[in-house]
Amino acid sequence: MKLVECVPNFSEGRDREKINTITIEIESTPQVTLLDVDPGESTNRTVVTFIGSPEGVKEAAFKAIKKAAEVLDMSKHKGAHSRIGATDVCPFVPVSGVTMEDCIQLAHEVGERVGKELGIPVYLYEEAAQKPERRNLANIRIGEYEGLSEKLKDPDWAPDYGKPVFNPKAGATVIGAREFLIAYNINLNTSDRRLAQEIALNIRERGRAKRNKEGKIIRDETGKAIKVQGKFKEVKAVGWFIEDYGIAQISINFTNYKISPPHIVFDEVIKEAEKIGLRVTGSELVGLIPMEALLMAGRYYIEKQGKSPGVPEEELIRTAVLSLGLNDVAPFEEKKKIIEYQFKETENSLICLNLREFANELSVDSPAPGGGSTAALCGALSASLSSMVSNLTVGKKGYETVQNDVKKIAVKAQAIKDEFLRAIDLDAIAFNKLMGASRMPRKTDEQKQERDKAIEEASKEATLVPFEVLEKSIKALNLAKEIAQKGNKNSLSDAGVAGLTAQAAAEGAYYNVKINLPGIQDTEFKSKIKRKATSLKKKSVKLGDELREIIEKELK
Repeated sequence: MKLVECVPNFSEGRDREKINTITIEIESTPQVTLLDVDPGESTNRTVVTFIGSPEGVKEAAFKAIKKAAEVLDMSKHKGAHSRIGATDVCPFVPVSGVTMEDCIQLAHEVGERVGKELGIPVYLYEEAAQKPERRNLANIRIGEYEGLSEKLKDPDWAPDYGKPVFNPKAGATVIGAREFLIAYNINLNTSDRRLAQEIALNIRERGRAKRNKEGKIIRDETGKAIKVQGKFKEVKAVGWFIEDYGIAQISINFTNYKISPPHIVFDEVIKEAEKIGLRVTGSELVGLIPMEALLMAGRYYIEKQGKSPGVPEEELIRTAVLSLGLNDVAPFEEKKKIIEYQFKETENSLICLNLREFANELSVDSPAPGGGSTAALCGALSASLSSMVSNLTVGKKGYETVQNDVKKIAVKAQAIKDEFLRAIDLDAIAFNKLMGASRMPRKTDEQKQERDKAIEEASKEATLVPFEVLEKSIKALNLAKEIAQKGNKNSLSDAGVAGLTAQAAAEGAYYNVKINLPGIQDTEFKSKIKRKATSLKKKSVKLGDELREIIEKELK
């Protein structure tokens, strides 16, 4: 699933009517879910969080910035928090299925549109920054709104987008891209804040002040304290006492969990606590977490147990929650804490049906789900079987030399399985969009043009979903072939069925690509997809033949 988070900060925290006027722009945007609206009266600032598809988030961000410029007046704004504009800052954050480069591109596209259409100067920050001094948001905010008019006269502070002209009502907007911030607390069996702080100083990137044998801080020639760097990059931490729980915690912000994952820091804190006679009792997640962070933790702890990490995501999440003690001070509710679970592409998911319900739905006269969803289901079954054979090989005598290989196969198969399952719904969604487009009014020339455009876009989507299933089927065939060669020979027939279902997925997806191509007007698109699909289909036949030969030879 391609998901982006956006966390714009608006310079209004007291007038709920104005805040609602802005957030309605987000809520009304397709492919977007509003997660949180957090106004602050003293700061006179509201932090809004929403997620969605890249296109949906891009549109919602622009609409919100535009509305904020209409309803807020920076010339009358006062608040405790530093700020530079009506929409003070607007970062894009990769959640799943998108890269940091994708979010940087979003920042550029929204920034350009804001500068051009709204006449608001735009500065790019963090990963999207065009100049080193603009990476840090605090540098851009120096002088705040009150100093912006003079700042814009300085060529060194010309905006990245928009003209260097002071907009007295809207100020300027800072747009960028950054990693997901995870707020996380580790619980200790003490109420002593100083002991928690001692551990925090050791693990955080900033570290602590260097001291001499007498315990005095060592300073450089300018009088600045010399720092001893902590153990983990992209980690901020402090020790505190929480009266509600009656315990001390190490409060941690992970500014890039891919560099320093929570589970690695958690295990290190256990070691640090033991050194000073403490025990870690568990941990607490504040706010939301990307699923991948929990999957990483689940794989890590399962591998420490000597087992295969190639298990369903539900098992990985369960293992992560148990291992990190996330239920220690309050129940950990997966559906509320994992950010991907907050966004629903469809209310009536086919993959939530049981086998009989799915078969029944497939058997009636509605055209969706149909062959496309069934092809994707075949792919999911193939990947599941490859994972099963892999897991039945892990730890088995006589297969010592292939343990690393089969574990990797299991992990890859689980990922592909989930992609196939998602395609079951996507195929039905795409078909329904096409049917919806065909039913659009066409009384006027303008309506006809809108209808034709919608049908073209929907036809392309209805073609691309099975095309991607076809691409994934090749991966599934390769996994089935590899596990047939390396896996547990007692499960060879299962590897064979994995190959057959993968080839069925490929052939079925190919048919669904071909049936949608005639309705597309874009000849370049048609030619490209047809050529690639034909090549992939031939490849699937070749891989299927090779796999059958392996199976037949072994099953003599």
